[in-house]
Amino acid sequence: MMLGYALRTIRARKGGFLGAFVALMCAAALITACGTLLETGLRGTIRTERYAAAPVLVSADQNVHRTTVKHKKGKTKVKHKAKPIAERAWLPRGIGKRLEGVPGVGAVVPELTFLAEPLAPGAGDADRPAYGHAWSSAALTPFRIVDGRAPRAATDLVIDRGLADRARLAPGDRLTVQSTRAPRTYRVTGIAAPDSHGEALQHQTALFFSAREAERLADHPGQVTALGVLPADGTSADALRTAVKKALHGTTAQVSSGDGRGPVEFLDAAGARVKLVSMGGAMGGTSLLVAVLVVVGTFALSIQQRHRELALLRAVAATPRQVRALLGREALLVGAAAGTLGSLAGIPLGGLLYGEFGDSGVVPATLDRVVSVFPPLAAVAATVCGAWAAARLSARRIARIRPGEALAEARVERARPSWARVAAGLLFLAGGVVLVLVLSVLRTEPASTPVTFLAVVVLAAAVSLLGPLLVRGAAALLGHLLLRRTGPTGRLAHANLRGNAARMAAAVTPLVLLIGMTCTVLFVQPTLTAAARAQAREGVRADWTLTAHGPGVPEQAARQLRAADGVGAVTEVVRTTVRVGLDKYPAQGVTPAGLTHTWDPDVTAGSLASFGAGDIAVSELAADQLGLAPGSRLDLTLGDGTPATLTVRAVYARGLGFGDLTMAHDLVARHVDNPLAATVLVTSDRTKEQLAAVLEKFPQVRVESPDAVDRLQAERGQSSADVNLLAMGLVLAFTAIAVVNTLAMSVSERVREFALLRLAGATRRQVLRMLRAEALSVLLIATALGSGIAFAVLTAFSVGMTGSAAPVTLPLLYAAVVAGAGLLALAATGLPGRAALRPLPVTMTTAKE
Repeated sequence: MMLGYALRTIRARKGGFLGAFVALMCAAALITACGTLLETGLRGTIRTERYAAAPVLVSADQNVHRTTVKHKKGKTKVKHKAKPIAERAWLPRGIGKRLEGVPGVGAVVPELTFLAEPLAPGAGDADRPAYGHAWSSAALTPFRIVDGRAPRAATDLVIDRGLADRARLAPGDRLTVQSTRAPRTYRVTGIAAPDSHGEALQHQTALFFSAREAERLADHPGQVTALGVLPADGTSADALRTAVKKALHGTTAQVSSGDGRGPVEFLDAAGARVKLVSMGGAMGGTSLLVAVLVVVGTFALSIQQRHRELALLRAVAATPRQVRALLGREALLVGAAAGTLGSLAGIPLGGLLYGEFGDSGVVPATLDRVVSVFPPLAAVAATVCGAWAAARLSARRIARIRPGEALAEARVERARPSWARVAAGLLFLAGGVVLVLVLSVLRTEPASTPVTFLAVVVLAAAVSLLGPLLVRGAAALLGHLLLRRTGPTGRLAHANLRGNAARMAAAVTPLVLLIGMTCTVLFVQPTLTAAARAQAREGVRADWTLTAHGPGVPEQAARQLRAADGVGAVTEVVRTTVRVGLDKYPAQGVTPAGLTHTWDPDVTAGSLASFGAGDIAVSELAADQLGLAPGSRLDLTLGDGTPATLTVRAVYARGLGFGDLTMAHDLVARHVDNPLAATVLVTSDRTKEQLAAVLEKFPQVRVESPDAVDRLQAERGQSSADVNLLAMGLVLAFTAIAVVNTLAMSVSERVREFALLRLAGATRRQVLRMLRAEALSVLLIATALGSGIAFAVLTAFSVGMTGSAAPVTLPLLYAAVVAGAGLLALAATGLPGRAALRPLPVTMTTAKE
């Protein structure tokens, strides 16, 4: 029976439920979109290209491992954790000998994969990164020669059809390739294409060298990227995999088949899966918290607008339980409908977000997007449960108080919110303060970022609960301005602020969340980037900087510069990421000779004077976290999984600008996929033109001022800022919709009030002026509260990450945020207000509610 009443109520009050429906639908779409990203990270497949003809691959372990054993109360608990490394791990070539003679193994093909960037016009393709291989591994695809012949000499080269078409190359042409050594010009002897379809590879460009030249360029003697295992006649892939695993038992070699071959081939896609899980989880969690806050506020406003109706139900003997049941079933029906439509809309929305991440380079095209029923079902479940909980929570008072009190409160708002609401608001406020204090001591970006956005949401929830008190306080402060400066319309607006504080607070909350969250998203990364750029500028002593248009500056260019007259120190800088235990640290490799002439990391302990091959310098952050001091020994895992033990020589303060760990260049360069220098710092009394003349054999290398280091740091910071804005863009859009939705609901409900004002002598223009005054007052209150929340959170973030309580705020960008919020507020009040004023006042005052 109660379900029938709920259906009839929804039919009769479609407009009243529209706001809640929109909020729930947007929440479901947001949760579904984030869920598809999370599921793609967990279950997304990476299809192989180069290894299509090899049913089984043997590769090195791409993880570092830690096993902990705990003994407690007579029980032993063993935990095993693994974390991925940043570079490609290499496999000993001798592993292949263990597969010789294994039943079912037809052939074992060693594979080498290394950097090989063609430098011809039109050769580059951002969607198809170029890699070099030995021609002997062409059978793994398999490739076949479609024009010309295979490479034999060291200067011979076979290119794939895609590169030949883009660069318009044919057998006999010359092509310069930048690989791990100095650029070298090769003669194109052949063009190859996959034997299966004859078309170019979709996600990479393949260059094939002679076996000896490939080994020289790979620069990993006695090691291979992988081993492709081809089956003997009559052997299935499953049987082959089982035989290979049995033969390699007791080694760390990894055996892959089927879709498991893709992550071996495309390491960036495998890393993107981990990143998507992290981003999808963080976005989903933040989205869920924001959705709960918005939906609860929307339902509270909706039930407040129905106060008279619910009071009459109580007066005609409806029990509190019946009222709660009615509202709960209404919420379930609205939530189910909105959740279904929203989850369906969330699937293409997730695809749009996935595409944007792909365009920005966060997600490679080799990672296939996964779409299943799980995210939509989770979104519908969350929407229905959230709607039911929000309705029950918002109906607590109207269902609990006496019928007479309910009728009294239906016309006149309570003087103060309930003590339970105030207590909950103070609890959330205390929680937000605690989060801000915690944020001020977090010194790593992965730890501080989720706390940053959580603090904004928790403090916005405190504003939501304490809103009526805050609005009344603000009304008292704004009273002089509204009463003295804006005439009768200002007095009406002031009376509404004071007399309908709960309704106004419902409009303030989403605006506070919008302004606070937007400012935080926009200014978090600039705060971090500005500190890193300042440290990079102050730490570079060089007169000139070398950069490259391409993969990097080759070692031979730096060596040639060192031999030139008038050149002092030349410091090559190679970047990587290493792990200490399971913790990840950004690191760099620098040339030890003359290091103090080109680089000043602000050493606070120890010295760089005797810095050498077996040494390491660490930032103050790393020293604090790892308990290090000059003279300490540090065990770490290099980028390709190679363990190393180094001696700490110095502790420096400029970790944001240069990374947390600094090692010798030669050590790092041997264990990264790209050994070319990201930058080269040079001290010289020669001019830019003179240095460029020395480097004329390296046309991709540019001589720039030391400001180039600052520019590169700014580009990295902007890239991170773009990703953050993209990741949080849906949350901000949802919050903006919530602002419009809430304000429109608030205005639409006041049709009878506007009619009475007009019957009392107010003109249409005066009513609209009153609405504008209210909207501007709400905007002013929300701007003060939202800006205060953002400033407190950003200041804590700045203290923790940079050591300075000086967050970066861009005035024009901040003004644009406030202006955008103001336009939303004015449009969301003005348009419904004009619509509400169209009917005749007499008609509206006598119409049924």
